[in-house]
Amino acid sequence: MKSKLSRQDVEDLVDGATVLGVGGGGNPEEGLRSLNSLLEAGKDLTLESVDDLGEDDIIASPYFVGSVAPNSKNKQKVQSSRGRTMNDSIARAFTLLENKLGKKISATIASEIGGGNTAASLAIAANVGIPMIDGDLMGRAGPELNQSTLHIFGFPMSPSAIVSDSGNEIILNSYAGIDDYESIARHVSVVSGGHAAVVDSPLDKRKAEQCTVRNTISKCISIGKARRLAASSGHDPIRAVAQNLSNGRKIFEGTVSQYSWKDDAGFLKGECYVQGSGQWSTSTLKSWIMNEHIMCWIDDKPAVMPPDLIAFLAPKTGKAITNTYLAEGTEVSVLGSSIDNIWRQPKGLEFFGPRHFGLDYDYLPFEQLFAT
Repeated sequence: MKSKLSRQDVEDLVDGATVLGVGGGGNPEEGLRSLNSLLEAGKDLTLESVDDLGEDDIIASPYFVGSVAPNSKNKQKVQSSRGRTMNDSIARAFTLLENKLGKKISATIASEIGGGNTAASLAIAANVGIPMIDGDLMGRAGPELNQSTLHIFGFPMSPSAIVSDSGNEIILNSYAGIDDYESIARHVSVVSGGHAAVVDSPLDKRKAEQCTVRNTISKCISIGKARRLAASSGHDPIRAVAQNLSNGRKIFEGTVSQYSWKDDAGFLKGECYVQGSGQWSTSTLKSWIMNEHIMCWIDDKPAVMPPDLIAFLAPKTGKAITNTYLAEGTEVSVLGSSIDNIWRQPKGLEFFGPRHFGLDYDYLPFEQLFAT
């Protein structure tokens, strides 16, 4: 059964998706702006369960790949080319993939959860008059194409279409390995000014039912609604958000004392240090960032390991803070929560565990690290 989203649903969705974006996942302001413009144009934004797909239906995943690092040079580069917007590029990639498949795509599915990329999937669906699946292929945001549930089941993300605002268009029939595919897509984003639009992961119903992390879009709406109602009624929005996460809890609070990063081959990579306040006044939290918050330590002891979630929120409002806008002097509340179990199996940890990122730790679940 399809469900149509209201304007309030859309605002709550982007709000909650930014929390699960864990510092990355695209630009939520652009995401909300694109969805609101579609509502104003009379477009329907609809969700559908993966179980309601027809046997002959095909779904695909539209998203943007690139660094979340702010870079004025990149903006100048894409504006000096064909004049495409990012929405134009993702629409073009969608058309190219349909032409390659020789059939229409019945629904979109978000590659990850994030204020920008989840909105992009919903926007392209609304533009062509199809629903988006209530679920995604990650359960949070992640930095690489390696972090897709398709790899757990051995399904290829190809064929795919990659299009840049600067006019580059690529149809990828197949790839030698996911590291190669990641490098190809990332390189296109770098040479094209910082971002590229991708539509990939065509799945039939059988494969989609295996790969989908279910009901994550509804979960985003619930997170956003809980935060909004708590903030407007004088209750604790941080607690409200945590209660809507799996094993969610506040693990730290303080002020960003140091934030150093670089734009490295299409990724924002860096470290953030938070000097604690209140009950954490004698402690320091460190987060290692690769577009998203990947792993954090409190007083040099692991606090959250990938693929579990680390979210930086504004203490007074509970609004998620993306790493693009994080800065020294920012007051933050830090939440930790557990990832969907699909990622905790050995194949999932191969693509999303600490050692995948070169971190010399065996994975320990968040709820064990913070057992009470």
